[in-house]
Amino acid sequence: NPVRVTMAAPAVAAQKRPQFGTRFLTDPRQVFQHNAWDNVEWSAEQEEAAQKKVQENSQPLPAEKQEEFDNRANEYWNDFYTIHENRFFKDRHWLFTEFPELAPQRKPPRDAEENLLNGEEVPSTHTDTEFPGASASYRILEVGCGVGNTVFPILKTNNDPGLFVYCCDFSSTAVDLVKSNPEYDPSRCHAFVHDMSDTSAEYPIPDHSLDVIVLIFVLSALHPQKMQNSINRLARLLKPGGVLLLRDYGRYDMAQLRFKKGRCLSENFYVRGDGTRVYFFTQDELHDLFSSAGLEKVQNMVDRRLQVNRGKQLTMYRVWVQCKYRKVLAPT
Repeated sequence: NPVRVTMAAPAVAAQKRPQFGTRFLTDPRQVFQHNAWDNVEWSAEQEEAAQKKVQENSQPLPAEKQEEFDNRANEYWNDFYTIHENRFFKDRHWLFTEFPELAPQRKPPRDAEENLLNGEEVPSTHTDTEFPGASASYRILEVGCGVGNTVFPILKTNNDPGLFVYCCDFSSTAVDLVKSNPEYDPSRCHAFVHDMSDTSAEYPIPDHSLDVIVLIFVLSALHPQKMQNSINRLARLLKPGGVLLLRDYGRYDMAQLRFKKGRCLSENFYVRGDGTRVYFFTQDELHDLFSSAGLEKVQNMVDRRLQVNRGKQLTMYRVWVQCKYRKVLAPT
């Protein structure tokens, strides 16, 4: 999870959590003064060393082994959540700084505006009996929700009465953990099992119904050949003007450079020791995926972070890509 460093707050008011890119390492001798440094520039030598490391460990596993990891992906993720339950990931409170679309919306929801006719509100044509959250005015879907480290902070922080949050995961074990959480409220949230790479599987919500879709470190778990169709399918769920928010692993992240030989499935795609898989993106790759699905760029940036273990005097270079892409408004 991203490390956020909050500056000292005045006594009279709490300081707002800063967006990434606010703490810079200008003197290398000061590297162990803080836990993390933002927007760290890589030297040409460092980039070259990373490329060499990746090439050394890029011999792909045999096709039959790759097929096994693909066929048993559900089993591996269920095992992961059975072992770790809700202890592995921390709640992602940084989300509201980087993605204010998840916080309470100050402007009236577009649906409500459209329902106003001659000063009177026209009743919605949907009811909650048609699909969960049909009467909501602001709908968020998180794909790959895990045990709810994004969903529950949203539900706690965003008290908009028109909000409804959907969340799904490939792992039935993860979804069961979400539903068993005491903070799970079926009147505001609907959790369901879904494989986003299976584009024939139906979502429990109609097309053109979502304001926001969230993908946090989840697209990278898909086979690269299944990514485009998965994004195409998600784009259909967005309302015109709706946004897709992504944060995921970037090329040459520390996690990629740590993979040993025998873990590579294909170029920049690896299998971890527990059988789960991960891809490491470039900005251009993500831009091509989203633009091919008819979405336009709002934001596409690399977050290069230097994390520091001051106790062990270790430095760790993290690389994440953060994107916002909007569904083009329908012509008037």
